[in-house]
Formats: sequence, C-alpha cells, structure tokens
Amino acid sequence: QVQLVESGGGLVPAGGSLRLSCAASGRTFISKTGWFRQAPGKEREFVAVISSSTSITAHADSVKGRFTISRDNAKNTVYLQMNSLKPEDTAIYYCAASQRSWGSPEYAYWGQGTQVTVSS
Repeated sequence: QVQLVESGGGLVPAGGSLRLSCAASGRTFISKTGWFRQAPGKEREFVAVISSSTSITAHADSVKGRFTISRDNAKNTVYLQMNSLKPEDTAIYYCAASQRSWGSPEYAYWGQGTQVTVSS
C-alpha cells in the first residue's frame, strides 16, 4: 500500500504562485506519480506526471510553461510548482501514484486532495 498526502493549496490572486507537495509513504514500488485536478462541475483532468526512476516528465497543454512537476526521492515527495496562476486553475488538486508503465492511464493510489483557489 501507498499513502499519499498533499499539501500547499490555498487562495492566491491571479498571476500568483503556489507549490503543492505530495508526500508518499509505504514500501510498494511506484513507477510514476501524477497530479490531477477537478474543478466544480467538471471531470477530473490530468495535469502532470513524473517518472520515479528517470527525469521524464509530461505536462498538460493547459499548464505547459506555467507548471512544473519535480521530485525529491530522498524525501519521497513530488512537487507541483504553479506559476502565473489563472482563475481557471481553481480546482481540487490530487496526487496519484501508479505501478503501471509510462503510457498507462491507471493510477492505483490517490491522495485526499488539496484545494487551490485563484481569485480574479
């Protein structure tokens, strides 16, 4: 089993920045960790993903150039640096971990989420 705990959400004005953290615990091998978000009335969407063993990352087109995913393996923590935030970035942000291959959409482990609100 893997436990994921997100932190770092909050209220920020448009153009501001936040850094989300996802701390993982457990002994299960994880191949990749992703960030997802869900806005009110909308479906959950992919934001970014990072491989556990390489430096490979991927970001959704909607956040490219503004958000950056990174990891600190010594701390078992994955980060999402969010800059130039827009009101449309308002959502609950979830961290998720997967044991599947890079291209698989399956994530077995999910955190509880952290609220990000961007005011206009």
